[in-house]
Amino acid sequence: MNVQIEESWKKHLQPEFEKDYFQNLTEFVKDEYSHSQIFPPGKLIFNAFNLCPFDKVKVVIIGQDPYHGPGQAHGLCFSVNDGVRFPPSLMNIFKEIKSDLGTDAPSSGNLTRWAEQGILLLNATLTVRAHQAGSHQNKGWESFTDAAIKALAEEREHLVFILWGAYAQKKGAFIDRSKHLVLSSAHPSPFSAYNGFFGNKHFSKTNEYLKVHEETEIAW
Repeated sequence: MNVQIEESWKKHLQPEFEKDYFQNLTEFVKDEYSHSQIFPPGKLIFNAFNLCPFDKVKVVIIGQDPYHGPGQAHGLCFSVNDGVRFPPSLMNIFKEIKSDLGTDAPSSGNLTRWAEQGILLLNATLTVRAHQAGSHQNKGWESFTDAAIKALAEEREHLVFILWGAYAQKKGAFIDRSKHLVLSSAHPSPFSAYNGFFGNKHFSKTNEYLKVHEETEIAW
């Protein structure tokens, strides 16, 4: 699979790599890549971690699954490769940014620029079979990504955790609200965006919090 993870994350997550569940997960994922079309490409499985080292994280956005259509997923939740049409949830994210901050939607849905500013764009499950949403859930990825969130929540302070939808909220339930800012709302999916995602002002609230704690604001 040619998978490598950034050094600071490797250090913090080393105990996970030794556990039985991770050995089983590795075997499962290797097998899947050997006979099926799996997204993202193997070298991008840990892209969210590689673009945003542990000590550089300022904001965490939690997604569920990689996109399962060809050419979309590249290891960052909600993000798509350059030249790929915006999925509906991402379109709604850009609409809320426009409403909240007045910033126009970019020409590309590639959120690498967010990751490079300190946003960990973390899916709960890091791989998926083509055209089969949720096909790699409950294989061990969730334990691994829980460990990453826990390490940040416990060892860092004044981070912003953005939890859109019931799944992300459940995954972030243990985060200490006295130590971090936790922003929750409906998911940006077309099915729920009008039930509290639009108007949540999470982007300006994030920047206000970062500013108070003397961190550079995000250029959304």
